[in-house]
Amino acid sequence: MQLTIPELTYVPEAEVLAKPDGYRGLYAFHKYWGKKPAEPIRYLIEHLTPEGGLVVDPFMGSGIAAIEAVNVGRRVVGIDINPAAIRITKLLVSPPPANAVADALRLVKREVMDRIQESYGTAGGASATHYLWADGRMTKVWLAGARGRTRIEADPTDHDLELFDQFEGYEPHALRQPRFFNNPRINSSATLSLHDLFSGRALRNIDLIMDAITELPEAYQEAMRLSLTASIGQMSKMVFAISGRGKMTGAVSEKVEVGSWVIGFWRPAQHFEVNVWNCFERRVLKLVKALNGLTAGRATIAMGNLDEINAGLVECSLVNGNTLDHLPALNEGGVDLFITDPPHSDRIPYLELSELWNMVLGETPDFASEIVVSNAKDREKSERAYNADMSRFLEIATTKLSEHGSLVLFFNARSASSWEFFDGFRAKASDAGMNFQGCFPLVYSAGSVVQDSREGALKTDYGLVFSRAHEAGDRLTQIPGWMSDLPARD
Repeated sequence: MQLTIPELTYVPEAEVLAKPDGYRGLYAFHKYWGKKPAEPIRYLIEHLTPEGGLVVDPFMGSGIAAIEAVNVGRRVVGIDINPAAIRITKLLVSPPPANAVADALRLVKREVMDRIQESYGTAGGASATHYLWADGRMTKVWLAGARGRTRIEADPTDHDLELFDQFEGYEPHALRQPRFFNNPRINSSATLSLHDLFSGRALRNIDLIMDAITELPEAYQEAMRLSLTASIGQMSKMVFAISGRGKMTGAVSEKVEVGSWVIGFWRPAQHFEVNVWNCFERRVLKLVKALNGLTAGRATIAMGNLDEINAGLVECSLVNGNTLDHLPALNEGGVDLFITDPPHSDRIPYLELSELWNMVLGETPDFASEIVVSNAKDREKSERAYNADMSRFLEIATTKLSEHGSLVLFFNARSASSWEFFDGFRAKASDAGMNFQGCFPLVYSAGSVVQDSREGALKTDYGLVFSRAHEAGDRLTQIPGWMSDLPARD
């Protein structure tokens, strides 16, 4: 039996869309850039497609639309240029049994945990959980307190410093060399190396975990690799040390707290080095907990290629590549709903940010084919090329929609020029019998550190709805904030 996510099996009332839940269960397993709330996606699929209809997400990303579609009895095609997106979604659409993941963790633990913990050993024999660094100096060592007690914070000893130095020259063998670009927006450069982002100790311990994963039965390996990608940011030098919390309220705390890898490749002067094993084990256990929360539902999802989708032989097809190369293979008139969160101009360079994940997975992304505006000038990803690609996508999509089909874009951009493809499409869509039905504000499930702190950052996206069916908009008017025209733009 296929496992299903319990909270995804009901149709939300429209009012819920104004206050979507935070990410829970499997949705909380992996951090993916620009993740959208599940409730509006589920609501739109249920209201705009028939049972067994075909839903296509041509810029699939985190896979939420694919998961929602299969859980409410629709067929689905997901396309994405990012190999990590495809592999994460495959795991979430057809999740493994919790006991299999727990067994895999036990095998990896037996093989490497003691060796990893020894690399964080203190003079007293216990293993450190965190090291606080400031301006290149180790300033504090944290150890777990006894049950029910807070952590122990100690000054580093000669033993701690010597142990760290033992691994600083380590060269990893299980990780391919990452590829970075000169992109100031995400603080990356073409010369950025693994040693800039990770301590030698972390690289050695990541190697140990990866070696242990390759020794597992093949059926166990993917969940472990994806758990490693989900935790690798927390193993890096990019984990912020948060101090002075409460400045805005006047109740300033003197405590230093552990932050997280948020986005981009910033290496703060004050940061944490976190025990690699603890990061990995916590992430796997989070996956096990999510899997234990699933219930038995539909039969196992049949997955295959686009030809098999066209022939009605499978329920799901997940394709890695440029959507412009693969959309033409779909049957004309065969799609009931395109629903997607496409790249938003230069807001998120997905492949550049996902390079650490793809490095762990042994994938080599096709950077040249990404549809995006990148601040990395050497990539030559201009706004003009982006608008041309997006216009082409929309033109292809109109030929694939059924006679009652709909197209929903989740989109927003600061500059008016980034909307040019949409303005041109609106006129062409009308000529092709695709009417603009309206739009609604897309409320995020959780606050975004980046969006909340970046000056001038956009605070919401919009769901832009087109349909061949004149009554489609009438089915959506209960959505909070629904409007019949576009939002005001700068």
